Parts: sequence; structure tokens; C-alpha cells
Amino acid sequence: MLAEGQCFLSVWLSMVPQDELFSGEAELEMISNREGSDAGSAVSKPLAARMRPRSLSEVIGQDHVLGKGKLLPKLVESNSFGSLLFYGPPGCGKTSLAEAIANETESRFVRINAVMSNVAELRQILNAARRIEKKDTVLFIDEIHRFNKAQQDLLLPDVESGTIRLIGATTHNPGFYVNAPLLSRSHLFRLEPHSIENIVQSMVRALEDEDRGLRQRKHKASRATLVSLAKLSNGDLRRGLNALEVVALGLEIGEEISADAISVFASERQIRYDSDEDEHYDSISAFIKSMRGGSPDAALYWLAKMLAGGEDPRFIGRRLIIFASEDVGLADSSALSLATATQQACEFVGLPECEINLAHCVVYMATAPKSNSSYIALGEAKAAIADRPMQEVPIWLKDSAGDASKQLGHSRDYEYSHSFPENVTGQDYMIEPLCFYRAKCVGAESEIVARLDRWKSLKAAIVAKNLSKKNDS
Repeated sequence: MLAEGQCFLSVWLSMVPQDELFSGEAELEMISNREGSDAGSAVSKPLAARMRPRSLSEVIGQDHVLGKGKLLPKLVESNSFGSLLFYGPPGCGKTSLAEAIANETESRFVRINAVMSNVAELRQILNAARRIEKKDTVLFIDEIHRFNKAQQDLLLPDVESGTIRLIGATTHNPGFYVNAPLLSRSHLFRLEPHSIENIVQSMVRALEDEDRGLRQRKHKASRATLVSLAKLSNGDLRRGLNALEVVALGLEIGEEISADAISVFASERQIRYDSDEDEHYDSISAFIKSMRGGSPDAALYWLAKMLAGGEDPRFIGRRLIIFASEDVGLADSSALSLATATQQACEFVGLPECEINLAHCVVYMATAPKSNSSYIALGEAKAAIADRPMQEVPIWLKDSAGDASKQLGHSRDYEYSHSFPENVTGQDYMIEPLCFYRAKCVGAESEIVARLDRWKSLKAAIVAKNLSKKNDS
């Protein structure tokens, strides 16, 4: 077992006499072989690893990045790229692109995974890369978002000097997980999930490839069968190819890949959904915006996705409570009661039955009239507190409990609202009256608009009457 803090390379170097140490290129070769998840014989590699594109021309999909006239192919063709960051979901081709770029530029390719690497190993990789003069070194860091600030900062000098060409891959938004200095020194490319057509095309290529694919097994498959298998991959090309291989290996050589042969994958389909990561935040965002936009169908779809991905229904219930006041608001105040009851149902009933309660509430919220007037009003009131001098409580509103307060005149001129028609006294409740709440003529809030207009008229009449009395006296 390795001691804590020791990496494989450190132990290896300590065991080799100084005069027999490998060259920097040999060290990087060893690291790459150890770190690469695709290491091993061609037979033992998964189909997706065997079928990795060897050049950009073999890459399927990502036309928004690799299409004619796009920046990335130009940089690779002229061998003038520096550091690259590939951001996208699993199986979209980040590793494949990195390997293809290294092949096309005839660079030394060193692959590490940020989960398993550490500062000591990074230093040794960079030192070895500095001793190589004949070849550029492409350092591919998978899951670069797992590196802490110190590890990311360690890369900066060698990135700037060109000692290494960094290619980072991440499924997380680089703006949140990659240090600003490193981000500013890199070209960022967002990769998209693969289309069904792209995955089918890759499956066809794999079935026809004799050296790396499945041609020796002589399987046939209809396009409809491959489409149905591709649909189970959720845009993940690696998952699609590996599923194809598993199905093929479960059949006799030469046997047709039929719909029945892939039915097991349909019954065991898994949704790509990472709790507390991008899928979590993106899905809840789409869910909220669908309800806000009055689309019950879309809201139900995102609800179903979150539930299938294992999202905590209590979290969804809490977001519905927020939505009831933030977006439905005074247009339908009963929405808050329903949302609160739904959240309690999630606690009391639990899965799977509480899904019915959630669907009930979601459809109600999506189809309810919407008003964010109270939410906006609160924001403006908070801004007034932050940006303006703080107003004193008017003396007629101050608490009059205790002899001292009474002697100071607290509440002496307060006019009791219930003593006036419709509770309108004509008094102000701030020394400098400010307006925050602007009612909307939507749903039940339309009644509030009419009521406030009437109160405004009553107050104006009372103020005018009091002023007239004052002038007469």
C-alpha cells in the first residue's frame, strides 16, 4: 500500500537508480499508460474506447464546434492552439476530441484524472514535459473541475510558457469551477449531447469496422432497432456503443440484433441526473420557468425527469411554495395553501404516491394567473432601506406603552382605523410616503386594484375635508 500523500510515480522513481532514470518522454509514457482508462489489450477495451476517432475527420457530430470554418479545426490544422477547455455532458466526446487533436498534431498525449491525481504528481508531469524538446505535450485532465485552486494554479506557468498544451474536460460549468486565470488562458468549447442520428451512425460504423468494431461477429441490425437503442442513451455516445456491444455479446455470432434483444435496456433505462450538480440546477430552472410561462405540459415533463433522476420530492415541494408567492402571488392567494399542503404531503405520504400530489400542484401553478407584484414590491422596499436614509417611525405610530412613552406623546394623534368607514383614516404611515406595491389587473388581484383605487379616493376626500376645516379655523 502507498503511504498517504505518495503517488505511484514517486515510489517508482525512488526504486530506480539515478543513472537509470527514464527520459522525460518515457516518464510521461508511463504516466499516460497508468492513468488512461483505456489501457490494456484491444480485446479488453470497451467498444466505445476501441472506436475512438483517430482524427477530427472521424469525429461524428459537434458540427457547431467542428463544422466548416469553425475555430477549433483551424487551430488544430495550423497547430496553433494553446489551452482548450471542453465542457459538456458525459459521452459527448470530450476525451475523443482531445486524443484526436493530439494525434493530428503528433503531440505526446498524457491523460490524467483529476479525481486520482495530486500536486506531487502534477509537478513530476510538468518537470518531465520540460525535458522533452522534440514533441509538444498535450496534458489532458479529465474532470478538471475536481482540481482545487492550488492544483489549477500550478498549471499556469507551464500553460503560459507553452511547456504543455492543456486540454481540460468537465461536465460542470467552467465559470464556477475553473479558476479565472486558467479560464482566461483557455479557449472554451461547449459540446452538446449527441443526437439520435449521430449515435446510430456511430453504431453502424462499429458494426462494419473489422479491426476495432464488431464486424467479425457478423451481426445485422435494422435502422429502427438501432434508433430504439440510441434513444436509451440520452445523448451519451459512449453509453450507446457499449450498450450495443453488450447486446451483441449476448447473442450468437451472426444472429440479428432485434428489438427483443434490446428490451432489457429499455426496462433498465437510467436518466442522466446528478444531484446538486448542473443537471439538478438546469432541470429545476426549466421546471420553474415552464410553470411561470403557463405550460403545464413542459412543467410535468421536467417534473417527471427530476423524479426519474431521483430528486428529493421535498425539494420540489419547497420550490413550489416559493413559486406560489413569487410568481402566482396575489393573483391567486390559494396557491400558497395548495403548495404548502403539497410539501406536507411529500413529507407525510412519500414516494411514489406523493408524485400525484406534486402533479396536482404543478398543473395548478402552471395554469394559475400570475402576479409577482408583492415580490417586486419587497425588492423595492429593501432597496429603499439600503439606498436611502432610514426614516424614523412617525410619532403617531410609536408604541405608547409605559408612562415615559405617553409623556413623549407617542400615539397621541393616532387615528384608529376601525373608527372610520372602510378603515380609511387619511393618515400616512411613513413620514415620507413611498410607493412600492403596484397591483396588477390579473386574477384575484384585479379586486385589489379596484379596492386600492377606492381607498385612494376616500383618503383624498378626507385629507381635503381636514384641510378645509383647518383653513376655516
